[in-house]
Amino acid sequence: MDEGRSEQDRLLATVMTELARTLDAEVAVGRLAQLLCPALADWCVISLVDDDESRARHRRLRDIGWWHSDPDLVGLVGEYAGARIRALRQHSMLMDAMDSGRVVHVAADAVAALDRALEPGRARDLVDQLAPESLTVVPLHSRGRTLGAVSLFNGPQRASLSAAEIATLTEVASAAAIVLDNARLYRRQRDVALTFQRSLLTAPVQPDHVQVVVRYQPASEGAQVGGDWYDAFLQPDGSTMLVIGDVVGHDLEAAAVMAQLRSMLRAIAVVTRDSPAEVLAHLDAAARTLRITTMASVVVARLEQTEQEEELGVTRVRWSAAGHPPPMVVNEWGEVAQLVSDSPGWLLGLAPEHPRVDSEVVLERGSTLLLYTDGLIEQRGRTIGDGLAALEHALSQHARRDLDTLCDRLLTDLPAGPGDDDIAMLAARLHRQDRPRPAEAGPTRVPPDVPDAENGDPSV
Repeated sequence: MDEGRSEQDRLLATVMTELARTLDAEVAVGRLAQLLCPALADWCVISLVDDDESRARHRRLRDIGWWHSDPDLVGLVGEYAGARIRALRQHSMLMDAMDSGRVVHVAADAVAALDRALEPGRARDLVDQLAPESLTVVPLHSRGRTLGAVSLFNGPQRASLSAAEIATLTEVASAAAIVLDNARLYRRQRDVALTFQRSLLTAPVQPDHVQVVVRYQPASEGAQVGGDWYDAFLQPDGSTMLVIGDVVGHDLEAAAVMAQLRSMLRAIAVVTRDSPAEVLAHLDAAARTLRITTMASVVVARLEQTEQEEELGVTRVRWSAAGHPPPMVVNEWGEVAQLVSDSPGWLLGLAPEHPRVDSEVVLERGSTLLLYTDGLIEQRGRTIGDGLAALEHALSQHARRDLDTLCDRLLTDLPAGPGDDDIAMLAARLHRQDRPRPAEAGPTRVPPDVPDAENGDPSV
């Protein structure tokens, strides 16, 4: 095989391998810049179109990647990249290449050519310092769109690109454009999915003397959007329903199923006024009838209180779980307990005929109830048991903090930043009823057609 062709094939293979390691377009651009220098040029600048339009004006361009084979000159190239776009005149090699879709090659006297393309100022001064003798601009074109361009520069000690090298660069640019386009398409799809998901995660109700705080943290860039959700709403008698759920899967289908289940659960709970176990049973049956086959884990909890319980300063929590991690309770002194169900619940969609069971616990006012999805406790190299223990420890450590700070610290201490799974979290603090609602809890916020309270006798 021709040695030159072999070198070109190796460069193309290396570019594809390196760019395939990320779905972040800007990270990919940075890697491409370093791969091209010094393989094909002394230095380079890579531009991307912000809005993906095939004939974008230069004001929509950004130089976001650059490199120089001389480490001492990388900073100078970066400064040039920061000034170049603003200094471009109406006609330039960069825009000519992008508008025509063809390679623009200046084999000699590149400084003079750049002086004609740039307005007087810092960018032109930097060209004089970098002193390129030749330049080549290759558009990044994919699926009928020009995404940007690669500008390569060689100094007087290096010959301008040969026809074979330009052919190699064109192949590299074509392959890189596909990778960059895929990254952008993925990012756009992910942004749409996250927007859709967050549009469903509405602000929770804030019943009298109950503060509800919610958090949603998407997974890392490399993971897909999932079906985690939280919800907090009132039944017609004023009882507060708290929900956390996680649809199996990490894709748009999971997010769509999440939207269906969340809406169905809300409607069932409000119309039937049933207990958590009955709500889950109805939801399972409805999902089977509507042929929603995706499985999901859910916890539904209801805050209940009789007049006698209010006098005693306690609240009952009635809950039912469908294959979900156990809720946690921490009192104001930092004592933590898992709420273990009387009967293990099956995942939604797994065994609709299996009976659902309610469990109850009586909590003193001042306690905090935490519902969460498994992304909070699961990490690579850590067992579920270890994750639950870490959550208990964190709750104990931060129990005296205000509820917003407590939730933020849990997200900081436990998953150590975005991970492989989304995290949804709902915390409800039962403030004392013999004193005004604390200022830190914010105003009461409930629908106008239900009692302004967090509880009520469900038998009503």
